[in-house]
Amino acid sequence: MNIQNQRVFISGASRGIGRACALKLARKGAQIGVHYHQNEAAARETLKALPGEGHRLFQADIREETQLEQMAKEVFSHWNKVDVLVNSAGIYTEHPIESVSASEWMEQWRNILSVNVLGMAHLCYLFGRHMMEHKQGRIINIGSRGAFRGESESPAYGASKAAVHALSQSMAKKLGRYGISVTAVAPGFVETDMGAAVLETERGDALRAESPFGRVAQPEEVAHLVAFLADSASGFLSGGIVDINGASYLRM
Repeated sequence: MNIQNQRVFISGASRGIGRACALKLARKGAQIGVHYHQNEAAARETLKALPGEGHRLFQADIREETQLEQMAKEVFSHWNKVDVLVNSAGIYTEHPIESVSASEWMEQWRNILSVNVLGMAHLCYLFGRHMMEHKQGRIINIGSRGAFRGESESPAYGASKAAVHALSQSMAKKLGRYGISVTAVAPGFVETDMGAAVLETERGDALRAESPFGRVAQPEEVAHLVAFLADSASGFLSGGIVDINGASYLRM
């Protein structure tokens, strides 16, 4: 894969899918910008684990526009050219309609959309404009199967991921003329550190049974797909939404 010496910025890289992407791409010779919000200790552990040189931490609250803009300036000052943006930062919280108040319902919608949609859209803008200047780049957004099947316990999450997919396709249509490829990845349930707790409950067996493989995805499997999409040879996949859910949900 042609990832050697590529400069890759990954939002939400301190843990989960983002961390797995950082490790995978660094092993292939990329320089990684590790973004985190609050968990500096976890971000530094990720940074320490990355092979190679040229990696760096970047901090910002993805919900705060001024923080994102200042961070982007720092990224572009550190690297004259960023080749790949991986938008992995996202949140999931449950707010079933039958058991939350109207105020909590709306608060959950605001929180989830501010991170999963508005924060990602802002990063797409900042890095997309930067890539336009260089007439090349890759943007890979982490979506979810929940965009297609619905999320009854977290409808705001399902809606946010549908927006991620639509954002990705819209950006792909606009940025292709600048040599920029935009794709989305739609995982099913992934055994991250947060997901592991759910898998240990009575819901775990049901989640594993959703796939004919009898298990859920590992973060490294999603990272493998992201690395494939980051390769310059994969550019004509632009506009695609690539499922990686172990046949737990099939869309026609």
